[in-house]
Amino acid sequence: MLVKIFGSAVFGVEATTITVEVNIDKGVGYHLVGLPDNAIKESSFRIAAALKNNNLHMPGKKITINMAPADLRKEGSAYDLTIAIGILLASNQLKTEVIADYVIMGELSLDGGLQPIKGALPIAIKAREEGFKGFILPKQNAKEAAIVSGLDVYGVENLSEVLEFFEGKGNLEPTVINTREEFYKTLDFPEHDFADVKGQESIKRCMEIAAAGGHNIILIGPPGAGKTMLAKRLPSILPPMTLREALETTKIHSVVGKLKDVGLMSQRPFRSPHHTISDVALVGGGTYPQPGEISMAHNGVLFLDELPEFKRSVLEVMRQPLEDRDVTISRAKFSVTYPSSFMLVASMNPSPGGYFNDPDAPVASSPAEMQRYLSKISGPLLDRIDIHIEVTPVPFEKLSDKQKAESSKSIRERVTQAREIQAQRFEHTEKVNYNAQMNVQQIREYCDLDAESSQLLKTAMERLNLSARAYDRILKVSRTIADLDKAENIQVEHISEAIQYRSLDREGWLG
Repeated sequence: MLVKIFGSAVFGVEATTITVEVNIDKGVGYHLVGLPDNAIKESSFRIAAALKNNNLHMPGKKITINMAPADLRKEGSAYDLTIAIGILLASNQLKTEVIADYVIMGELSLDGGLQPIKGALPIAIKAREEGFKGFILPKQNAKEAAIVSGLDVYGVENLSEVLEFFEGKGNLEPTVINTREEFYKTLDFPEHDFADVKGQESIKRCMEIAAAGGHNIILIGPPGAGKTMLAKRLPSILPPMTLREALETTKIHSVVGKLKDVGLMSQRPFRSPHHTISDVALVGGGTYPQPGEISMAHNGVLFLDELPEFKRSVLEVMRQPLEDRDVTISRAKFSVTYPSSFMLVASMNPSPGGYFNDPDAPVASSPAEMQRYLSKISGPLLDRIDIHIEVTPVPFEKLSDKQKAESSKSIRERVTQAREIQAQRFEHTEKVNYNAQMNVQQIREYCDLDAESSQLLKTAMERLNLSARAYDRILKVSRTIADLDKAENIQVEHISEAIQYRSLDREGWLG
């Protein structure tokens, strides 16, 4: 007997419906075709044990299973439940006429229990697009799949519940989530707050500018100056995620399998990989491509602590994603694209010992050591970082001050207002939402300088030995400072402040 049931495969952040055909005929054998990987090939052992432990049996006949389209590579253990239900239908151990209305996915334990799967959200989106009535999957994934309206999502704990559902014996109810209500209900304020940071007013101002314009930023300072503490609080002043951004972010984390009984992500992600990370782990890839850290940070912050400690090859692969806001991974037969629109926040010591130009430094670095240390950061990567700021240790008087600093909530309000100004400015401009994304043509259009401002910028570049790459960055940052001041045009004080944020372009740093 031949039956057809439906599962799904995830490539990139999109799903493709897979038709699982099960045919049982005279003979003996178990044949699985359609480019399955080892995890799928091993499913026969899990399925056999799960059936036996639920008073069912694996037919002692010739079982042929085809996963169509047959030229598309399938991977993972999430097809266990799909194949098991197909075998039960083909062997008349289960009878139902509604199987074609449902997408079925889940990994089976030997006792018939179900383990969570990856990519439940994109699978649910595809199922709704193709007109399926419902989606049956492990209970742990039900909330993320239920974000999709117009699709009945049934979270099940074991094989028995699935059989009872199709036989009309159980009382299984679909998981229902009001997406908008769930989103706004969980739109809580981040746990880290700038009110906890003593002193560092100039650095907080710099972080506010970076958040307002979406600028990448690097913090340079000795150990213990507070670089990591400040970086962790940057998401708390970014504008709240929109519903569209929340869906995009949730989809990526769903593909990686990082959602644990969570519906919709409402907080901007903050990713901080260790400096031993490989280039594949950072940008994504592998035999079966998966999103990397830069995609996990989509719509949020990627923090690279101690930037020169990262392998140069790892840093170089970030250049294209920083520019294009997505990353494409190509294989012989297919390519996948992952979104990667994130703010890069990096930190570094000013020297290998960490105390450059400090007369009381416990460790002194020679000029050769300094050059070796700083040369790990390439010019092209530095080109994509708009703001460089020096972080100095907080004096005791500030640390012992009991007065509360300005809260993240107050700073976020100003940042959000500046972002609204930019949203209106770029309303009819494709792929540009904030100042950091402006190209050369847009910089010329929106960053027009008067004679006084132009003269100041010219003088600064000559006297401070600023590199040519600093010019456009200063104009972008100046535009953001003007937006925070709600000024229509860039003024001389905006240019003056932006010039201060190009430390690494000065002679004596990177040469």
